[in-house]
Amino acid sequence: MNKRAAITGVTGAVGMALLEKCIREGYEVLAICRRGSTRNSRIPSSPGITVLETDLSELDLVILPDDKPCETFYHLAWSGTFGEDRNDLQMQVHNIEGTLGAVRLAKRLGCRTFVGAGSQAEYGRTKEILRPDTPVFPESGYGMAKLCAGQMSRIACEQFGMHHIWVRLFSIYGPYDREQTMVCASLRKMLCQKETRYTPGEQLWDFLYSADAADALFRIGQHPVHGRVYCLGSGQVRPLREYILIMKELTGCQALVKFGEIPYSAHQVMYLCADIRSLTEDTGFVPAVDFETGIRGTIRWMQGKCPI
Repeated sequence: MNKRAAITGVTGAVGMALLEKCIREGYEVLAICRRGSTRNSRIPSSPGITVLETDLSELDLVILPDDKPCETFYHLAWSGTFGEDRNDLQMQVHNIEGTLGAVRLAKRLGCRTFVGAGSQAEYGRTKEILRPDTPVFPESGYGMAKLCAGQMSRIACEQFGMHHIWVRLFSIYGPYDREQTMVCASLRKMLCQKETRYTPGEQLWDFLYSADAADALFRIGQHPVHGRVYCLGSGQVRPLREYILIMKELTGCQALVKFGEIPYSAHQVMYLCADIRSLTEDTGFVPAVDFETGIRGTIRWMQGKCPI
């Protein structure tokens, strides 16, 4: 009998990449998605995929589609990740409650491992490489809620006898990403030969392709170390300006790219780099896709072609 994994937030960039990774590795997948979302059509029809539509607030009421057990539960779902919603405190509290509901669902499914998606926003602003043990000073409701969800879900998993791993994702990009992200919004304008405007672009950022993020998450599920917190990025930084100019070149954009047109925000993160050494030591994960290759894959997806 094939092993099985459960994934919430399956229709996002990381979720779709993880779904594809699990299927390639011979896993069946319980794909948990938001009821009525137009993005649910992204999930391929396959004998190895069971779709479960629900809301995070209703996970305790879910009627399981069958009695097949799951090995690993990947909790990626989260509301309010952009703009003003990041400080919608009620929404963020619901996310914490939804994470604890996901732990309870994982227990009902017979999972031995719970892998939760945290965020670099848990750290706040810093000028140093971010490590699992770097002090955390979140500045947004989103970052605070992610931190709380990670800590509380660890306690809940210990109460249920499950492995708990919390993975702080950095800047993930790739196919199926939201239109609001800097990478996707820029690529869409550049492909349409439209002018783009940015801050001075001096931020030093760490980008990771979604297929690499999925590979890391899958490996974590294969080699669970209870209580671990991992930083998930490429481990390398470039000025944001360089990333933008690479996108301009690869899209063949002839329109102007204007730096310095938008001021930095009050809480602008100027340095963002993940220390992935503990992740590599525990799982063998090493990023395989460089930024240029990842952007080519993202462009191909936008054009309706196979990513890579």
